[in-house]
Amino acid sequence: MRIALFPGSFDPFTIGHADIIERALPLFDEIVIAVGTNIHKQGADAMSQRVRQIEELYRSESRIRVVTYTDLTVDLAKREGAQYILRGVRSIKDFEYERDIATTNRMLADIETVLIFSDPRYAHVSSSLIRELRSFGHDVSELLPSKK
Repeated sequence: MRIALFPGSFDPFTIGHADIIERALPLFDEIVIAVGTNIHKQGADAMSQRVRQIEELYRSESRIRVVTYTDLTVDLAKREGAQYILRGVRSIKDFEYERDIATTNRMLADIETVLIFSDPRYAHVSSSLIRELRSFGHDVSELLPSKK
């Protein structure tokens, strides 16, 4: 069974994240969306709220589960039996960061990282952009996935 762990703070879960999941689903038997705490980011939405929103979004997809974690991603991957870490890449800056993390994860846990490049339509979308737009009262609904 091919299990991929898709980690992130998902604050909020965007149309870009949803696009990565949809495109990765044919590659894996199961995708575990792992909602974590990023010590370098200040969260806007409570973790429980983020989890609820993602679970609601994928309620009808039995191959997707949502979990939370506060430790290293590779440690969660081991607990979940994941052989792969799934990541989305929007830019060369993202790629270089993900390459370094993937190398470290492989060294620590012999786990492969699968990178999926973002659809150009969503390359500008980030959770931090959405949080900023929201803070100034802008409607961000077009940047958030809708239920199936």
